[in-house]
Amino acid sequence: MQGLMQDVPLNLPTLVRHAERLHPRKTVTTKTADGVKTATFVEVIDRSRRLATALRELGVNDDERVATLCWNHQEHLEAYIAVPCMGAVLHTLNLRLFPDDIAYIVQHADDKVVIVDRSLWPLWEKVAPKVTSVRQVIVVGDVPGPKIPGTHDYEELIARVEPMDYALDLPERQAAAMCYTSGTTGHPKGVVYSHRSNVLHSLALSLVDCFALAETDVAILIVPMFHANAWGLPYACLMTGADIVYPGRFMVPDVLAGLIAERRVTCAGGVPTILQAMLASLMKVKAQLGALDRLLCGGSALPEALQQAYRKELGIHVLHAWGMTETSPLGTLCRPTSALRNAGDEDVSRLRASQGRPLFGIEIRIVGDSGLELPWDGRSVGELQARGNWVASSYYNDDSSPEKFKDGWLCTGDVATIDAHGYMRIADRTKDLVKSGGEWISSIAIEGLIMAHPDVAEAAVIAVAHPKWDERPLACVVAKPEAKGRLTKGQIIEHLRPHIAKWWLPDDVVFVDQIPKTSVGKFDKKVLRGQFKDHVLPTE
Repeated sequence: MQGLMQDVPLNLPTLVRHAERLHPRKTVTTKTADGVKTATFVEVIDRSRRLATALRELGVNDDERVATLCWNHQEHLEAYIAVPCMGAVLHTLNLRLFPDDIAYIVQHADDKVVIVDRSLWPLWEKVAPKVTSVRQVIVVGDVPGPKIPGTHDYEELIARVEPMDYALDLPERQAAAMCYTSGTTGHPKGVVYSHRSNVLHSLALSLVDCFALAETDVAILIVPMFHANAWGLPYACLMTGADIVYPGRFMVPDVLAGLIAERRVTCAGGVPTILQAMLASLMKVKAQLGALDRLLCGGSALPEALQQAYRKELGIHVLHAWGMTETSPLGTLCRPTSALRNAGDEDVSRLRASQGRPLFGIEIRIVGDSGLELPWDGRSVGELQARGNWVASSYYNDDSSPEKFKDGWLCTGDVATIDAHGYMRIADRTKDLVKSGGEWISSIAIEGLIMAHPDVAEAAVIAVAHPKWDERPLACVVAKPEAKGRLTKGQIIEHLRPHIAKWWLPDDVVFVDQIPKTSVGKFDKKVLRGQFKDHVLPTE
């Protein structure tokens, strides 16, 4: 039909040109060993154009993969821009994985060039002998040292070339980036993001009822840039003009809190374990946090007690969200609607602890064992499924895709409820549920309650074998330093007793020095299950 809208591609070159023209003097600040360094958007984008030219001269063709093994810093953002805008595919490597896992991922993705931080060179030396696909290695000098033989120096490489003009007509459905899932059984799975999905996801982050990212914001990117495209925040900041602060390799709570105070950061994001670790450090600079307005929390369920602590102690709203590598990652976000804001404090607090409502562009549903969709009544429990404009349709070069993607829906492996207002609440991962006497027990719900105890730092609940009930819950608890040796199993059980059914109470409580974490900061329950697989529960 004639008279329709212009068909302008939703691609990253267009987003980058917008940032270059509309937000040229906005800044990217990176923490370094000597302090901080700052560059404007226009300087960063010019350097990215030079990197793109250098990569082309190194033989990188369209659709070939360029990997990064880097911390969160300016040069990593330059790669975020250069690689997809030149028509290649950015592949961010998880630097917290074991060398064998990184090698598998590099080889499976068929990466041709790797950009690696000098501080991570010892890790790459363990990976390199196990891969054959990589032709060139570029080293970013985040620590001083001589040039490494057989590699290219990042700064020398971009200094000798002219900037590339990015093609604004790049097809929007072309691959732009890829990440591999973590914490799965078997090998990690590759998820490929298109230009279109990245742009739409950036637009979603700027919605007022979402993260409300705006030009007036200063965002610190704590989420690793190897983790689901840093939750889409780098591109969203470029699009909106929000100033960016990177911690570099200095990912420790006191440094992060100092940066937030010094740079007058307005928003940040992280997984619950990071927010838990940062709370005490932020309290030290409380008087300087006037600009900090909101935190985005995802990756795993946020304990209600932690959310309340941020609100009570610092006056900061923690926005609970849900997503996966496969959903780019944002799927839902929790903000009370106007109809619910006048509910009682207890009801609103409980609501904020949910994972929220799906954003426009994402559909969710829950499905029972029969395969039928279950009602949104807040009681029916089923597997959460999702589909939408930035949800993967399959895994990259992986035969297991049909098990995870069915009839156009992503089968998440999360067990959830959805209420009449559309608020979704994760009950558990299917593999983390405790099946006792044929009935399901949510480990997440028990963990959140345990972590509300004033003497508890962390808690994880796992299933252990039981001769009569098949499985029963075991609580693994980390006491706060001042409570070690004083906190008892009985105190934990009595704390839980008023809040859950008797048959949900853990059969035992063990105290541990720490809860093992995955490479992205989530509780690694498979390690705990291995550690306590032979644990004998008390008989009474």
